[in-house]
Amino acid sequence: MIVVSDASPIHYLVLIEAADLLAPLYGRILVPQTVAGELQAAKTPAAVRAWIAQPPGWCEIRPDPPADPTFELLDAGERTAIALAISTHADRLLIDEWDGRVEAQRHQLQTTGTLGVLAGAHFAGLLDFETAVAQLRRTNFYISDDVVHGIRQRLAKAAKKA
Repeated sequence: MIVVSDASPIHYLVLIEAADLLAPLYGRILVPQTVAGELQAAKTPAAVRAWIAQPPGWCEIRPDPPADPTFELLDAGERTAIALAISTHADRLLIDEWDGRVEAQRHQLQTTGTLGVLAGAHFAGLLDFETAVAQLRRTNFYISDDVVHGIRQRLAKAAKKA
């Protein structure tokens, strides 16, 4: 499975000490150089900067693909993550920002955000979704109560089928 990540999912998974869930869920994660640079920015929390400075073996930093002018309204990290996902024929793109998700889906990319990763990890028995959401709420990550409610319903429905 080829999975590309934008900065936000890695940033917040590192902050809640859940980044290591990515390997059992997806195997290997590709990160464009621009996204790695965003994760190393001075304003980024020290834990995130330390993580990306020495990423685990399953996190592969890749050179940025050529710029696509149709992505000019997105930030640089989103642009390069989407372009890398397209160029590698990625199975999934980890991205939180709404405009980036819409653009990725316009290019037929499957997207998952931070909450989707946590839900997948919960379903796989790797963590408790409620505990992870509580940890995420202690960061500056914006969480829509409606989105969390929808995920809870899907998790409950999946648990009944299992």
